[in-house]
Amino acid sequence: MLETHPRRELRISSMHDKVSPAEWQARVDTAAAYRLVVLYGMDDMGANHISTRVPGEGHNFLINPYGMMYDEITASSLIKIDEHGNVLGKPDYGDFDFGINRAGFVIHSAVHMAREDAGCVIHTHTWPGMAVSSLECGLLPLTQTAMRFAKVRYHDFNSVVLDLSEQDRLVRDLGDANCMVLRNHGLLVTGNTVAEAFNWLHRMEKSCMAQLAAMACNSPLQKVAPEVIEKTWLAYQPGTRRPYGVMEWPALLRQLDRKNPGYDV
Repeated sequence: MLETHPRRELRISSMHDKVSPAEWQARVDTAAAYRLVVLYGMDDMGANHISTRVPGEGHNFLINPYGMMYDEITASSLIKIDEHGNVLGKPDYGDFDFGINRAGFVIHSAVHMAREDAGCVIHTHTWPGMAVSSLECGLLPLTQTAMRFAKVRYHDFNSVVLDLSEQDRLVRDLGDANCMVLRNHGLLVTGNTVAEAFNWLHRMEKSCMAQLAAMACNSPLQKVAPEVIEKTWLAYQPGTRRPYGVMEWPALLRQLDRKNPGYDV
């Protein structure tokens, strides 16, 4: 006989009146990012993480409760932890007692601690990202969008990231970049804001998809001159254009309000 499990109701108490206005806004934006990742097909059920530093609280950051799906994340459901993984704030989950994922803590805390400009960190296991991460050639500057990542960083696979000793390697390999391919694993991006980080992720994902589609045609790839790649890469750098996500984020929230509302509670 198949084992059955009783359904348990997900009831999440509100954190709105228990946190600062700045933290609440960070919670709303982070919850929105989780749902947008689902909307754009970049989730892996409840695995992976989006973390956001709490404004004015040093290295404290918000992360998803391990056991909830991305499309049910709300502002109140996020867990606040410090750089040591201590839980500083979380709601009552009703029939559940969610905690945090060890691997998520190790990866995200390392980046938040090392990079003051990393207000948000996103890590994914999408099929295009995993596929490109397993290619020896890595992410190629084949398209205009991909040339934004012409100097992307790489981190060699060393099993599931559970050991704190892996943090030094992660930080070293990321350096001052916003994006890194975790070889045989997936993608990692950072941004000053949630909006900026999501923009980096979306464009990196598109670059991976375009590369795989082109390679699947089994036809010679059209190369671009190195000096043109460099010129295009420079056009995407900070100071050349407005910060990423500023224009798109309000529109993305409106899209989310139409398709999956309720993240801001």
